[in-house]
Amino acid sequence: MAVALRRPGHDQEVLSIGEVDAVDDLRAVARLFATIWRTSPEGAPISSDLLKALAHTGGYVAGAWLDGTLVGASVGLLADDEGGLGLHSHISGIAPEAQGRGIGYALKLHQREWALARGMRRITWTFDPLVRRNAWFNLVKLGAVGVAYSSNFYGTMLDGINRNDESDRCSVAWDVAGTRAVAAAAGRLAEPEVTALRDDGAVAVLTEDDDGAPVAAVSNAPRRLCWVPPDIVGVRAADPQRALAWRHALRATMGRALDDGLVATAATRSGWYVLERPPGHG
Repeated sequence: MAVALRRPGHDQEVLSIGEVDAVDDLRAVARLFATIWRTSPEGAPISSDLLKALAHTGGYVAGAWLDGTLVGASVGLLADDEGGLGLHSHISGIAPEAQGRGIGYALKLHQREWALARGMRRITWTFDPLVRRNAWFNLVKLGAVGVAYSSNFYGTMLDGINRNDESDRCSVAWDVAGTRAVAAAAGRLAEPEVTALRDDGAVAVLTEDDDGAPVAAVSNAPRRLCWVPPDIVGVRAADPQRALAWRHALRATMGRALDDGLVATAATRSGWYVLERPPGHG
């Protein structure tokens, strides 16, 4: 899979995406993940040996090369999906200097094509629900749905990005042949209008005060809204206790909503999650 990328003022670049199996390439993937997650090479989020085992046994290990330089990678594990074969996307990352250029999206589309070619219905993964850009990317850009909330999913994490925080995760399900995924791939999955949702009865259960601290509320409304700050990584670096307060507030609101049977159907670029009953449920 190859696509052309162009930035204003730069020559056209070629992005190539494909599966990775060769040992040297797998070692490069492990080094890339160590760079992205700010760990030592020995503490990479996933080792080249494990990558080799996953690729050898039919798992998904793919890389993205920009003009021949590895700038992104994604790894998925074969998983049981309601009695059928599915894919759990364990880790994906883009080199810091290549972020914001659509490479992560291209990797996800490759992953979707890979799953469809093998008759898989869904891809699942987890993400940090406090990272706003990932919420919008997963729920609107891709058309996945947030289905569960797990507190401190990985326990204490020691990488440079997540250190000093608790590892809450939102589980998402991506119906790769479903109407949401098809609409998202065609650019037809619209970002919601929060004002219209509130006028229609949606209740905001997480906002911020004038000092930037979280304000959580309790509600049993069938449609709820949660707001998250623009850059939780920056908040974590500047004020770990403030970041932890946001973590606990989101757990108490979004976590409760998903426990109540709501799902995260959308997120806005301005930071609002939309949590509501799944289609066909009262």
